[in-house]
Amino acid sequence: MATKAQKIAGWVLSVMVGGMLIMSSTGKFSPKPDYVQMLEHVGYQAATMPKIGVAELLSALLFLVPQTAFLGAILVTGYMGGAIATHVRVGDPFFVQLAIGVVAWVGFGLRRPEVIRLAFGLKSPE
Repeated sequence: MATKAQKIAGWVLSVMVGGMLIMSSTGKFSPKPDYVQMLEHVGYQAATMPKIGVAELLSALLFLVPQTAFLGAILVTGYMGGAIATHVRVGDPFFVQLAIGVVAWVGFGLRRPEVIRLAFGLKSPE
């Protein structure tokens, strides 16, 4: 069972991750020229941005809803994996994308400690 402080910390981290992804996704629906240029630099055409934005937004929303948070965490991880692969392919740094994925799981784990116990093979407290 998570303590109140753990749950609060987990929600703070989760909202930070979800908020960053939601803000990022909105830029893909009404792209500014510098945003289009940045995405073209990593190999994406402007026409694909709304589709990527939908995937990003859906992942973030599912992550923030308690009943779908596990699925959302998996989707956020996959999305960040794609972002990391994209940045590695063009030789750009990818620390931020890696950190977002890690922070998402730390936040989820603080919200739901049984996930951490399962991931590390720990026994449930009786």
